[in-house]
Amino acid sequence: MTSTVTIPAKYNGPPDSGNGGYSCGVLAAFIDGPARVRLHVPPPLDTTMSVKKKEPGGVAMYDQERLVGSAFPAPFELDVPTAPSLDDARDAISRYAFYEGHVFPTCYVCGPGRPAHDGLELFTGPVTDWTLLASPWQPVPYMLDKKGRVRPEIVWSALDCPGYFACMGKNPRPAVLGELQADLPLPVPGDQPLVVFSWPLGEDGRKLYAGSAIACTSGEVLARARATWILLKPQN
Repeated sequence: MTSTVTIPAKYNGPPDSGNGGYSCGVLAAFIDGPARVRLHVPPPLDTTMSVKKKEPGGVAMYDQERLVGSAFPAPFELDVPTAPSLDDARDAISRYAFYEGHVFPTCYVCGPGRPAHDGLELFTGPVTDWTLLASPWQPVPYMLDKKGRVRPEIVWSALDCPGYFACMGKNPRPAVLGELQADLPLPVPGDQPLVVFSWPLGEDGRKLYAGSAIACTSGEVLARARATWILLKPQN
């Protein structure tokens, strides 16, 4: 059986392609439980794509014949550090590095160039040093389902860009999201402030790894993810 999906232009990362986290979340919706999603090419915007079953238990997303992404069920284990307090997260955004000079200022998750409350506004900065970064997050009504919970694809979005800043640290470099593995064990409420935080998990050649999570102000972790970022090769 084949389904179709579209990534609206609102949910961009670069101006002409889907935000990685949102795109992963769209595909993860076809998987029950924790999922591992790999992006093979930048997801196109406002384009009807087909989603087909793929063994064992996975799905693949195509733009005509071009493979855009694939997703599989994936058992998830990740040690999550203690969540920063809401006050610490509010302080951390004062150290966000890209209020000016952002490569993609209209990125749905972390771009400062969007209208107020149009994107997630996750301006993740170091809490005390680059081993832990954080941002406060207050979802707005259009991000919620009928029960007042943040829609899963929006949760996946929030788990995306904070990991980039964590694995890059003081020396950000051009990179693309290669894979995002996430577990959303609890509903993310839309009627209260949240804390989104991230931390580096090492690197291997051109691959950089990061963890990210969303917590309520009590510190309870509601969602968590592990990301693989791939450094772009220098242009000659």
